[in-house]
Amino acid sequence: MKLELRFFASLREALGVSQESITIPVSIKTIADLRAHLVERGEPWSEVLAGRNVLRCALNQHMVDASTLLQDGAEVAFFPPVTGG
Repeated sequence: MKLELRFFASLREALGVSQESITIPVSIKTIADLRAHLVERGEPWSEVLAGRNVLRCALNQHMVDASTLLQDGAEVAFFPPVTGG
């Protein structure tokens, strides 16, 4: 499955990337699975996206929770709970 990832605010700064195209294994079904997959990349991913950190997520520009199923070709955005303009 192919996804377009977007990272905003402090996440973008910490990861050093604002967007990325990624192909994920078929075993990754949800936002939570995707987050865990990205954590496995190691630093800085493991620190920034660790489960203890509160993050907001959007799928195709709609707010979703971690149990939301992914869709091929979707845009997945991660950002901190409060972002400035």
